[in-house]
Amino acid sequence: MTEQPTISDPASLREFCLIEKLFARRARSRLRADVSIGIGDDAAVTRFSPDNPGEADLVTATDMLSEGTHFLPETPAHSVGHRCLAVNLSDIAAMGATPLWASMALSLPAVDEQWLNEFADGFFALADVCGVELIGGDTVRGPLSVAVTVQGSVPCAQAVLRSGAQTGDLLYVTGEPGAAAAGRLLLAEAEELPASTQALANKFMYPEPRLQVGLELRPLVNAMIDISDGLHADLKHLLAASSKGAALDVDKLCLHAGVESGFSRAQAIELAMCGGEDYELLFAVSPRNVAQVHKLAKGWSCRLACIGVVTESAQVEWRQGEESYAIPDSGYRHF
Repeated sequence: MTEQPTISDPASLREFCLIEKLFARRARSRLRADVSIGIGDDAAVTRFSPDNPGEADLVTATDMLSEGTHFLPETPAHSVGHRCLAVNLSDIAAMGATPLWASMALSLPAVDEQWLNEFADGFFALADVCGVELIGGDTVRGPLSVAVTVQGSVPCAQAVLRSGAQTGDLLYVTGEPGAAAAGRLLLAEAEELPASTQALANKFMYPEPRLQVGLELRPLVNAMIDISDGLHADLKHLLAASSKGAALDVDKLCLHAGVESGFSRAQAIELAMCGGEDYELLFAVSPRNVAQVHKLAKGWSCRLACIGVVTESAQVEWRQGEESYAIPDSGYRHF
């Protein structure tokens, strides 16, 4: 099977350095007053009528999946169809927005009607549940890859950004970080998975975007981000955008039972911190809103863990008991 990227791959040029160097700096010289949030958050926020604050804002997210980078050649087409939409919906969820429309650009080495039917089934099964309508796109001949853009709406000026964390906020994460990365490793290493590990494989193949969670958290939280590149890496993105640091506790993480039983404690923690592709939500919330968050969480389909607190210092410190816990400074890297 094609080798998947690992969480420790060396990289001379990381994705975020590339974006910052070539695109983000230029984009900060705004040409249009209707761009509220551009490059640098989970999604862009634009306004149709800058002079009419009563209208909803448009939220736009784009992601690409490529064979051999984001999924193995043997990955079921149904899973690819699901994932290409789910990863965008996760970005929409992180902004506290409601998804509405999607467009798709699909590159195919050849026309395989069965593969396309299964791909479409996976895509539309999720789209229908989430109320998303496919409104256009393009197809070309080339290596197998799919780029999806999802657009949604959020009440004017109410999108949740990465940059709003305040000193003293509590940091929470949904779900079980590391489960998707463990599933990815199992899929790469085994020709056939035993039933006992299929749940982990499904965490990778069928991520569940936390749309309900994002919508309910929107009026309560100060900052939020989805976990696509690894908990530690995305935590640092949120803290950097907020010019804050954090004190965190490794033992507070919710780990999947299959990860705890199938990997060593050190491996399980590294998968949770650096594995990526969880598509869970990490958010910062004021202590005064914590009780309401816990009340809402009773109706969610995922676990919730308070893993630390936002600090004024720029340092990010993980501890386990009384000891400092060194986390690899890595996450998923495209380059």
